[in-house]
Amino acid sequence: MNGKVYFSNSLSREKEEFIALEAGKAGIYSCGPTVYHDAHIGNMRHVLLADTTKRVLRVAGYDVKHVMNITDVGHLVGDGDDGEDKMEVGKAREGMDAWGVAKKYEESFFVDTKRLNVIRPDVVCHATGHIPEQIAMIKTLEEKGFTYINSDGVYFDTSKYSDYGKMAKLDIEGLEAGSRVGFNDKKNKTDFALWKFSPKDEKRDMEWDSPWGMGFPGWHIECSAMAMKYLGDSFDIHTGGMDLIPVHHSNEIAQSECASGCKPFVKYWLHNEFLNTGDIKMSKSSGEFLTIQSLIDAGYDPLAFRYLCLNTHYRKPLNFSWEIMQNIAKIYQKMKTKILALKENSDDNITLSDLAMKYDADFKSAIYNDMNISLALTTSNLILNDKILSDAEKYSLILSHDLVYGFDFENMDLEVLEIPKNIIELAEKRKAAKDNKEWESSDKYRDQILKLGYIVKDNKDGYEIIKE
Repeated sequence: MNGKVYFSNSLSREKEEFIALEAGKAGIYSCGPTVYHDAHIGNMRHVLLADTTKRVLRVAGYDVKHVMNITDVGHLVGDGDDGEDKMEVGKAREGMDAWGVAKKYEESFFVDTKRLNVIRPDVVCHATGHIPEQIAMIKTLEEKGFTYINSDGVYFDTSKYSDYGKMAKLDIEGLEAGSRVGFNDKKNKTDFALWKFSPKDEKRDMEWDSPWGMGFPGWHIECSAMAMKYLGDSFDIHTGGMDLIPVHHSNEIAQSECASGCKPFVKYWLHNEFLNTGDIKMSKSSGEFLTIQSLIDAGYDPLAFRYLCLNTHYRKPLNFSWEIMQNIAKIYQKMKTKILALKENSDDNITLSDLAMKYDADFKSAIYNDMNISLALTTSNLILNDKILSDAEKYSLILSHDLVYGFDFENMDLEVLEIPKNIIELAEKRKAAKDNKEWESSDKYRDQILKLGYIVKDNKDGYEIIKE
C-alpha cells in the first residue's frame, strides 16, 4: 500500500484507519438512483463521494470492487412504508409504463455521470433483476423469527434486534407513532416492510408472485440482498447521503445482520452532508430541482460542478447558488488553462525533484486524511504557481493528482464547451442595442454575459465571445 488511509466512520462516529477485510482489496456498495425522474445536483454529490472514495483507494494501491444499485421498484414516496411506489408516480407523470420510465431515467443518470467523469461502477445491479435473491433473504429472516405478516405485507420486527438504530442512535422509545414511518397495524413504530402486497383493486406494472402472495419488495431489502450477493455478508464500505441514515441504512443493517447470523454488515459507513440551494427544494417529488443539464443550459461546464463538490469536504454542508457557481467556474477555468499551457513541455520520463516529491507527499497526506480534497486542490494550485518547479514536473504531478480529481486534464482541450445558446442570444441582443445606440441596454446585456463567465468583444466582423 502507498500509505495509511483514514475515513470518518458514521457507525463509530470516529475517524478510523481503513483496514480492509481482505488485504489489498476493498469492496464498496453505493446507494444508486431511484429512476423515476432525473437525478438532481444534490444526488450527484453522493455520486461524487462514491467516485472519489474509489479513486483514493485505487491511488493507495487497493483493488476496488464497486457495486451500485438501481432502484427501479419498491421505493415509496415517503421513504417509509406508506404511499405510492415512486415508479408508479413516474408512470402517471410520463404516460408510459414503469419499465419505460426506469429505462429512460437510468439512461439519463448515466449521461450525467459521464458528464462528470464518474467512473462507472464495476457492478450495476437492478432491484427488478434480483427478486429471487430478495425473496430468499426474506425467507431466511422469516425462518429465524424476525418477521410477521399484517394486512399490508411481510414486515421486519425491529424489537427482535437489540441493536436497531445503532448508527443513527435512534431514541426508539421517544419516537411517536407515525413520526418516522406510517404505523398502520405494525407491531412497533420502527418496523418496516420486506414485501408489500399488491393492492387488490389495481394491476401494477411491477409485481411478482412470492410465498406470501403477489406483490413487490420493500425498498430496504433490495440493497441488502444485492450488496451481500456481490460483496459477501460483510464488506468494507457503504456510501450514501446523510438523509439515508435514520431509515434506509438503519433498516439495511438490521435485516442484513439478522439474516447473516449477526455478522457485521459493513465496516465503514461514509455519508455526505446535504447540498443546500436556498429557496430551491432539491426534491424530485416536488418537481422543482436543478440537474446537470440545468447547469449546462446556464453555460457551465459540468466539471466546474465537480470542482465545487470537491472543494468542500464531503462531511460539510455544500452551499449552491448561481453566484457561487460563477466564481467556482472561473477558478476551475483558470486552473485548467494553466495546466493545458504546460502540455507542450511535458516529459514522460521526468525525474521528480525533492521539491516535487514534497508536494506529492502533501497531496497524498490530504487525500488519505478522510479525503480532504479541498486541501489537496490547494496543494495542486501551489504547484501550478511555483517558480522553481519545471513545467514538466508540474504537469507530471497534476496528471497523477487528477487520478483522484477526475477532471481528465490529459485529454482535455482548451475549449471544451461550445458557447451556450443563452450566451449567444444575449450577445445578439447587445449587438442590436448597440446598433440602435441604446447604450444602457447594451451595457446591461454585456454585464449579464460577464456574470455568466463570458466576455463579449467587438471586432471588425461584429463580435466574438470568449470564456473569461
